[in-house]
Amino acid sequence: MTITRRAVLTGVSAAAAARAQRNRVPSWKPKLGVLCEYSDANLEFVKAEGFTSMQLRLDPDRLDDAALAAIKDKIQRAGIHVSALAVDGNHIDPDPAKREQVNRYTAKCLALCGKLGIAHIGGQSGTMRGRPLAEQVDEIVKVYHEKYFALCETNHVRILWEPYAGGPNIATGPVGWEALFKAFQDSPHVGLQFDPSHLVWQFMDPVAAAREFAGKIFDVHLKDTEILWHVVRRAGIQPVNNARWWRFRVPGYGSVDWKGFLSVLAETGYSGAMNIENEDEFYYPAYNQGDFTEQYKRGFRLAHEFLKTLVPPVMA
Repeated sequence: MTITRRAVLTGVSAAAAARAQRNRVPSWKPKLGVLCEYSDANLEFVKAEGFTSMQLRLDPDRLDDAALAAIKDKIQRAGIHVSALAVDGNHIDPDPAKREQVNRYTAKCLALCGKLGIAHIGGQSGTMRGRPLAEQVDEIVKVYHEKYFALCETNHVRILWEPYAGGPNIATGPVGWEALFKAFQDSPHVGLQFDPSHLVWQFMDPVAAAREFAGKIFDVHLKDTEILWHVVRRAGIQPVNNARWWRFRVPGYGSVDWKGFLSVLAETGYSGAMNIENEDEFYYPAYNQGDFTEQYKRGFRLAHEFLKTLVPPVMA
């Protein structure tokens, strides 16, 4: 059998093309938006600013079906994707009455998501402070299975945890995430709402954490944390005078490695929403009778300008 030069070159070219195809970074098409309370004026701002996504705060106890239908219609006509509903609370509160209140409210929120076509709720895992981690994990698994997962199935909703260490939460970073996902046996009903600012605040590496748990990230908060090193160097992170040594900022004004973090999302082909969470005190107050203040809008615009240098044009 004679192998021609043409056959060799053809084979080499085909192999090179195959390698290039395997190594190609997936096309990155994230949705960029904001986390906010709903109002018609806020929706108008989101649309006018060029965002394509929102995470909403809505109270199911204050909205009837007619109000929900009107909100859904306005959002759809604006062409905005609602990625998640913000739902806070301690799902395993040691106080039975408080636990029941949170469980009932969360159940209502899951049903509300079904009515609006929202795929996720985001918040905390729940905690029983001072109890062993394994015991807390077991209680979370029990409550979620008993109270939430049937509603998740019916309404096509996933429960997401953000790594907020200041609330009723054990899903504050890789140790808690690993324990929870293992206990839930990779249930499709739970995942992460990744917020790099909370990891920086805890002196964790958000880039490494995002890479390790990329397959569990279904929603993202874009918020920064500024470490006030002039305070830390004199007082540490447990200052005896209670001096504040960190603060939340809009993206670009803190210590988050945005190039590294967003590169991980791009490399893994994350195509969900990334919503700016403006908790930057330099742009407060946030609302005036439910609508964004001009100062709060300025914070969103500043964050948007920074992110435009790192994120491809928003996709509808």
